[in-house]
Amino acid sequence: MKTLRIGTRGSALALWQAQHVRARLARLGVEAELVVIKTSGDQFQSAQLATIGLKGVFIKELEDALLSGRVDLAVHSMKDVPTEIPEGLVIAAVCEREDVRDALVSRNGADLRTLPDGARIGTSSLRRQAQLLWFRRSLSVVPLRGNVDTRLRKLSAGEVDAIVVAKAGLDRLGASERITEVLSPEISLPAVGQGALGIECRADDRSVCELLEALDHPETRAAITAERALLAALQGGCQVPVGAWGRIQDGRLVLDAAVLASDGSACIRQQVADQPENAVAMGRRLAQSLLEAGADRLLQLAGRDLRSRS
Repeated sequence: MKTLRIGTRGSALALWQAQHVRARLARLGVEAELVVIKTSGDQFQSAQLATIGLKGVFIKELEDALLSGRVDLAVHSMKDVPTEIPEGLVIAAVCEREDVRDALVSRNGADLRTLPDGARIGTSSLRRQAQLLWFRRSLSVVPLRGNVDTRLRKLSAGEVDAIVVAKAGLDRLGASERITEVLSPEISLPAVGQGALGIECRADDRSVCELLEALDHPETRAAITAERALLAALQGGCQVPVGAWGRIQDGRLVLDAAVLASDGSACIRQQVADQPENAVAMGRRLAQSLLEAGADRLLQLAGRDLRSRS
């Protein structure tokens, strides 16, 4: 097989992820090279992510490169992948999931319970903002953009008192020692797809699709399929206050999900369980149950809040 071209963003975390996939391919006897592509999300570093107004801001240019034939595959954090995949493309592999949890990194070593009232916590995520304020209304959550290493630098510079980021990202960057507290899913449900890598390719490129099957992890795919079906049914993108966590327990697929008010004033949280092969149906079923419990109102309020900021 020819040397494959892997499309990736240029951040330290994205490069680690692409190199990880490259190493997995090398073990299969396949050579690959990285092609770094700048995305819309990388270009709007000063804007709050929720107000940019684009879906897939971290992957659109990668998908364009796939469709044009510039690259053969692209590596994504699954949490960045919109629920609708462009025609002609497919997520050919979902790699085994790493730690799904969020992590708090504080400057003075205080955890979420001992941070002083009014402590400034930086995050670009409405989901994290809503869950932090639901847990502790006395905190001050402020927008903080940038790659993980950039956010760590801003924390060290004193721009904020703490940040909340994906633990998997810190682990991949070798920065686990910076973690002050790992937040349990009871406090902070992860984003849909958090902790998992997806590999996208052209649907008609059968040789690459078949090759990538060796990197697919069925249990992770089932969990993320349920999460993405839930998000699609809620008609939400990656910047709505929705958390979800699917996992296999005793052979059954368990899915927790929550929809919150952006200001943390309300939270609707439920759980369902079913067979893994019913992942799509159970995700949709849980979404419908949440909507019937009032999640539609919270999502409408979140949408109005986003429009008022833009």
